[in-house]
Amino acid sequence: MAHANLGSTSRLDEVAVEVKGERRASPSTVLVTGASGFLGSAIAAALRSRGDDLRVLVRPSSPRANLDPSDTLCEGDLRDRTSLATALKGVRFLFHAAADYRLWVRNPEEIHRNNVEGTRLLMEEALSAGVERVVYTSSVATLKLTDGAAATEDHPLVEGEGIGAYKRSKVAAERLIETMVRGVGLPAVIVNPSTPIGPRDVRPTPTGRIIVEAASGRMPAFVDTGLNLAHVDDVAAGHIAALERGRIGERYILGGDNVFLADMLADIARLVGRRAPTLKLPRKMLYPLAYGAELVATLRRVEPFITSDGLRMARHHMFFDDSKARRELGYVSRPYVEGLADAIAWFRGHGHLK
Repeated sequence: MAHANLGSTSRLDEVAVEVKGERRASPSTVLVTGASGFLGSAIAAALRSRGDDLRVLVRPSSPRANLDPSDTLCEGDLRDRTSLATALKGVRFLFHAAADYRLWVRNPEEIHRNNVEGTRLLMEEALSAGVERVVYTSSVATLKLTDGAAATEDHPLVEGEGIGAYKRSKVAAERLIETMVRGVGLPAVIVNPSTPIGPRDVRPTPTGRIIVEAASGRMPAFVDTGLNLAHVDDVAAGHIAALERGRIGERYILGGDNVFLADMLADIARLVGRRAPTLKLPRKMLYPLAYGAELVATLRRVEPFITSDGLRMARHHMFFDDSKARRELGYVSRPYVEGLADAIAWFRGHGHLK
């Protein structure tokens, strides 16, 4: 894959050394998008611990619970070019973690506008501002799944592929980043997180909702599927490693343990002192329930817990191989059960669990 020209090799080495903290005259100014959310707040915390001068871009309507008062708050929107230019002024490094992560929405075009067109505007403004390096948060949703083997970075989906609006938008956005790397020298490294779990899941995410429902005893059955689960703070540390050691234009899976859903639910039950569900349901039985939930969601303007796209995704074991990130970035992850325990403790402490 073509690499962008950041200047001389010595300059690249200087950037790598400085971001590792081995020789830094002053903190770098870093902008994080999505810092009010789950993964973005973990990335911001990791950068804050390095002593960087942190800016966070949030919408006026975004929740503030995950933000730190020491950060420079920039209100704006990914589709507002002027606000992006203001937030990027003087920024050295950019972490683009903001995304519209919904597996169901009344108008799928909203997800495309937020995840693709918003990314395009942000990257164009980053180039104009002279940002030295970008870490773009993609998703394992952009990679082809193969039953019987863990997926790798070697088999990306093409634009238009993927189940549901969210996955298709992330594929399109990742292909956009690659095109800008090759065509206009965007200095971007791509990371593909699997399924983060842990504290600060304010929304919560679809996986966080599973944890809450299971810990509350409201998931008496399951389907045969699997996930790759990683502690959100380890995924955030992987973003920093990508800034420090990632190769421009390359993608890196940031994952953890490949886990069957039945085992995940059993571990949640053990952690909260409940009985694990043992009833395995065929997916076909659940499609009428999903269609009904989506109809109710359309009428009531709420997000359904079960969706037809989610069931289609569950046909595969969503297992991934993150050995490239471990080898090239020095990425490490703790056992996923620690992420479950931290997530449950956080949800309990913030009133999601009674």
